Amino acid sequence: MITIRSAERKDCARMMELVRELALYEKAPEQVTVTLEHFEESGFGPNPVWWAFVAEEDGVIAGMALYYIRYSTWKGTRMWLEDIVVSESYRGKGLGKLLFDRLLEEARAKGFSGMMWQVLEWNAPAIHFYKKYNARFDPEWLNVSIDL
Repeated sequence: MITIRSAERKDCARMMELVRELALYEKAPEQVTVTLEHFEESGFGPNPVWWAFVAEEDGVIAGMALYYIRYSTWKGTRMWLEDIVVSESYRGKGLGKLLFDRLLEEARAKGFSGMMWQVLEWNAPAIHFYKKYNARFDPEWLNVSIDL
């Protein structure tokens, strides 16, 4: 039995395990530097900056999708999908589709003008998955960041 539900504070430790699993898959485990305490406070403190859904199978959190709200001066309020991950042992059961569909439902319900995310150019399974949704891939923009 698979259930998709809103994440709760008690889910954070397992969600961080999934984040680390994703980072390992993306060949960057050392890049995960956020603490569990900061993660919890950022999602469930007095001023949350992220929201998430979890996919449970028989009471075990097997996947998650975490998003935040982004504002575009051209498009208005949009959903930014930060991470969608299904634990390797649960892949192929449709959990990713259930999570992604729930995100789209949430974006529509909140009146967002769209959803955005990034995918690594070598992540063929993810690219194939997103193409099923007729997602647009934008080769013009470069990712830019500054660490503080």
